Amino acid sequence: MPRDVRVFLNLFVESKEIDHVTEALVKLPEVVDVYEVTGEYDIVVTLKVDNILGFREILKNKVLKISGVKSTVSSVVLYTHKHEGKPVSE
Repeated sequence: MPRDVRVFLNLFVESKEIDHVTEALVKLPEVVDVYEVTGEYDIVVTLKVDNILGFREILKNKVLKISGVKSTVSSVVLYTHKHEGKPVSE
């Protein structure tokens, strides 16, 4: 089954645990990108999952169990108009 659902996951992390959290996230096969950012969140992650239930399982059983993760805010991609500098056609 292809991973058709893309999710942007914003993480609030304990400051002293940022390196530990990013290292743990990089090891997850569903995680496509990991960004340490400025602003409201500490880390932004892109995930590709099979479906919403798959995302729920990864969030609940993997991401939220990483020591140092305080909370998350997620956004599920509904449609991609442009990807890697190129328009996406239907």
